[in-house]
Formats: sequence, C-alpha cells, structure tokens
Amino acid sequence: MTEIALESGALSLPAVVIHGGAGEFGRSSAPAELAILTDGLLAALAAGFEMFVGGGGALEAAVTAVASLESSGIFNAGRGAVATSEGTVETDAAVMDGNSGAAGAICAATWPQSPIRAAQAVMALGGPSNGPILLAGPGADRFCEAADLARRDPASLTGEGVAPVSRTGTVGAIAVDLEGHLAAATSTGGRLGQLPGRVGDSPILGAGTWADDRTVAVSATGEGESFIVAGFAHRVDWAISAGEPLEVAVGTALEVVRARGGNGGAIALTKNGQFCVAFDTYAMARGWRDATGATVRPIRADR
Repeated sequence: MTEIALESGALSLPAVVIHGGAGEFGRSSAPAELAILTDGLLAALAAGFEMFVGGGGALEAAVTAVASLESSGIFNAGRGAVATSEGTVETDAAVMDGNSGAAGAICAATWPQSPIRAAQAVMALGGPSNGPILLAGPGADRFCEAADLARRDPASLTGEGVAPVSRTGTVGAIAVDLEGHLAAATSTGGRLGQLPGRVGDSPILGAGTWADDRTVAVSATGEGESFIVAGFAHRVDWAISAGEPLEVAVGTALEVVRARGGNGGAIALTKNGQFCVAFDTYAMARGWRDATGATVRPIRADR
C-alpha cells in the first residue's frame, strides 16, 4: 500500500482549500491532461475566494468552489459523474456550516444539476431538530423539483470526464472566513459501475464531511465504504478536541481507513488557518488559496 503523503501549512484568513479526488490518474497522464486538471482547480479556488471579496462567509465560499468543480465536467461529480452498473448517473453531496452546526445532504439523486446546491437547499429546511438532514433517491429528486432547482441535462454529462480523474474520486472544499467560521462541502458521482442506490461517505456527516468552528472542517475522498466504517471525519474532530496536532489527527484517521481496507485522502482546516492534506494514492488533485495567492497540485510532490 502506498505510503501516506502529508502536506500542511498556515493560510491567512479568509482561505479556501479544495480537492478534486484521490486516485491513480497521475500515473500515465500527459502534461496537457494535467494542465486541464490544474485549470479546473484554479477556477474553483477563484470562484470560492470571490465569495469572500463580495462579503460572503465560509459556507458560500465552500459551496461555490464545489459547484465550480461540479460544473467543469472534468471531475467525478456533477457533470463529470460516472455511471452505475445500469448506466444511470446518481450523485451524492453534503454541506455543513461550522458556526451554526446546520447541515444538509442528498444521495442517489438523479435530478439536480448541482448536487451541492441541492444539499444546501436541504440544509435550509432547518435540520436536525426542525427538518431532515439527508434526503435520498426519488425523495431527494422530488424535493429538488419542488424547490425549483436546475435539472441535470443528460446531454451535458461527460461520463468519465475529459481529464484523467479518479473513477472513485470526489470533489470537496473547506473554507474559513475572516470571523474564523468554518464550512465544508463535498460532492461525488460515486464509483464507476456501482450498484444503483449505493451511497458512499460524501453525504454522511462525520464520515466524508464535517465542520465545527471549535475543531476542524474536513472533506474526504476515496473508497467511501472504508471511510464510513472508520468514522473518518469524526475521528479527526475527536482527535483535535483531545489536543492532537492537525497533521497527526488526519494521518491517524487515514491509517484507520487503511486498516479497514480502503484508501484515499482528505483535506482539513482549522479556524486559525492551519490546513492539512493527506492521501495514500498515487495522486490527489488539491489546492488552496488565501490573500497571498493560489497553489494547486494535481499529483504527489514526490512523483
């Protein structure tokens, strides 16, 4: 199994950190293909950071960055989502506000053009005490239709994508605003050839997505079943609560995923701008941006 790669650093507030999936896509990719991937990451960082320029908070920045990744068609989410074993396209997404604790998610959805916008609409219902957090399948689709959310155009789908993204990949964004509020957003098209109705970790709060101002914002990518049984994002959150350094918390949680037979990666961010990227695959598309500029890295630094 590939050794875990760890990157960490400090960003000035406000800041956005994103990922475009972890996998093997960098192994045989041509420079032109990696350039397409890089452009997609830069566009998402710019879109997310622009929310801060306009006075928005962490939630708006994270959702907007993910929506950009979804609409690009070069990642396994939104337009680029891969097909199930029956040729259908089902998408999952989740969003969480670290300030209020509000969250929303959808899974196995076929209606929304932007799954992350649909998850945000679910969050607006008022859960967990006043409404649902997660809507699934036909119920999620009916909700999206009733909410007048844009419907996916089948002709716009790019299938496996026009860039060498991981077939088991996911996209995500975490953000911190000037007030130190955190947010996380994650979206995926699932695994190529998965059974219809299969749901991974992305829309599961505490597995693939989490945000709490007191601790950390997390978005994961990889083999979702292992991230679910590992309780990945909760493990990171609990470790931070116990005083562990961010890099140790994320790395240790990924080791538990590996022990459960899976691999992948994650991005994590604290309210003071400390961030960490960890992955144990050949490549992971990732980037971050603050007032000093943007950094994007589609593959491992040691390759």
